[in-house]
Amino acid sequence: MTTRRTSDTTKTAILRAARERFAAQGYERTTIRAVAADAEIDPSMVMRYFGSKEGLFDAALAVDLRMPDLSAVPAAGLPAALVRHFVDRWEGDPADDALLVLLRSAVTNEQAAARMRAVFATQVAPALAAALGPERAERVAGLVSAQLLGLALARYLLRLPGVTSLTPEELVTGLAPALAATVSAP
Repeated sequence: MTTRRTSDTTKTAILRAARERFAAQGYERTTIRAVAADAEIDPSMVMRYFGSKEGLFDAALAVDLRMPDLSAVPAAGLPAALVRHFVDRWEGDPADDALLVLLRSAVTNEQAAARMRAVFATQVAPALAAALGPERAERVAGLVSAQLLGLALARYLLRLPGVTSLTPEELVTGLAPALAATVSAP
């Protein structure tokens, strides 16, 4: 007896397969047929749920950074809290790799680049504003994002040995002073 998938189960399988394909192959080389094969469904089901490759890509890139409330974090602890949050986010749930897919795709795809800018503008900047105030947050949000995305690029995409060999706590200890310099800049 075969088990039938529910609509939610099918969508989840499609999105998981799409994220893996987009991460491994990028937008241009990923096909609907390949995603469908990975999800063990007919390609028409991908089109039914997402309408097009662009619609699938957009859904696969839905990113919630789950930013913590930073308003109660003391200024001296803010850099470590940010690094810790992002490291925990990236290493906590390997199935939820939309941010890494987005990072890889943003280099070659304008839709992904626009999504990355929007994610950081609508999630990181407001979280920093709660801790630093809107004026300071506006000045430092881009540089903080650059440092955190640089960490993601080096550790999770390029897999540089000097970065992948570090424990999460060593990452926090090593990167927090750089973020502190950025956050405290006038």
